[in-house]
Amino acid sequence: MEQDVESPAITRPPKLPKQAREDLPKQLAEMDRAKKIQRYVQKDGKCNVHHGNVRETYRYLTDIFTTLVDLKWRFNLFIFVLVYTVTWLFFGFMWWLIAYLRGDLDHIADNQWTPCVNNLNGFVSAFLFSIETETTIGYGYRVITDKCPEGIVLLLVQSVLGSIVNAFMVGCMFVKISQPKKRAETLVFSTNAVISMRDGRLCLMFRVGDLRNSHIVEASIRAKLIKSKQTKEGEFIPLNQTDINVGYNTGDDRLFLVSPLIICHEINQNSPFWEISQAHLAKEELEIVVILEGMVEATGMTCQARSSYVSSEIKWGYRFTPVLTLEDGFYEVDYNSFHDIYETNTPTCSAKELADMTSRTRLPLTWSLASKLSQQGLPESEQEGQETKTSPDNQEKSQQTERNGDIANIESESKV
Repeated sequence: MEQDVESPAITRPPKLPKQAREDLPKQLAEMDRAKKIQRYVQKDGKCNVHHGNVRETYRYLTDIFTTLVDLKWRFNLFIFVLVYTVTWLFFGFMWWLIAYLRGDLDHIADNQWTPCVNNLNGFVSAFLFSIETETTIGYGYRVITDKCPEGIVLLLVQSVLGSIVNAFMVGCMFVKISQPKKRAETLVFSTNAVISMRDGRLCLMFRVGDLRNSHIVEASIRAKLIKSKQTKEGEFIPLNQTDINVGYNTGDDRLFLVSPLIICHEINQNSPFWEISQAHLAKEELEIVVILEGMVEATGMTCQARSSYVSSEIKWGYRFTPVLTLEDGFYEVDYNSFHDIYETNTPTCSAKELADMTSRTRLPLTWSLASKLSQQGLPESEQEGQETKTSPDNQEKSQQTERNGDIANIESESKV
């Protein structure tokens, strides 16, 4: 007996176009490569470096002020409250101990007894008196008497130490609050860097801008190339740092950052990108770190903003879209187009190859003609014939006759 068996439906994936099938492996490879890239500096400027196995931790305590300032806010506030609480408790215990040793706690109701501190009848009241003394509140209910020399000494010690604690902790909090790190949040860098032609030369460019109306004073820009290298002796240097000239010699690295500026690095013989082409750049594992420094106009403190560009974020053959327009009586900056780029005609070869091709086009005609003939492997006699075409008619005929005679002699010798 035959049974009808339902065969499972076979689903076939849709067939992609040929161009899409060819581009898919390249796109997947680029995605995998982008995932493997490890940044040295994040886009927001944070350094992606962690210090491990630091055994000499005592060095952090030698500069305790900077250590407290560098702590996170939750730890800073916890230490702030803890220090004041501990000092109040310590001196409160000392005031209670003096009252206990002198017997003031046994003569609380005795009006004939002169205590060290009036109206101090326990540890709680001693703790409150310690707070009033250190914070100089002075409610007037509890007061030290002149019959207690040890209490007078303790009052002096607590006043001095309290002033030191106040100066240290309040100073730490003030520096923590006034740090210009948040000012760097309004200093923006373009998402991508570009490489294109400018004034007949290949240039690497990126854009910086300031979102605030209060400007950065004495602003300057620097750039570093982060790339591992191996020396001629075989030494491997991880994350080697190389300076990228962004106008140090000409003063273009000092900025008047009122509107967004395009920072340009000319790729010349001293540039680390001199021999890098578009195809070579796509395979390189490098990172460009840019550093913008200046003083905050409102506070006068130094501010630093950082960002970085990996090789996949360097677009070859693009330029930045202009963002500055002239309005009625003022200039307007359109930050919606700050990160926009557009494609432009740019050679895909390296700057070195481009310079070589440019130099060859500028050579004299006679040199280029002779080199062309030598590359084609023509006999020397024919090269001389080509050169004599530019001479007068009578001289050309005589040289042609001599050349024919030489060729006939050569042929007769070869037959013999």
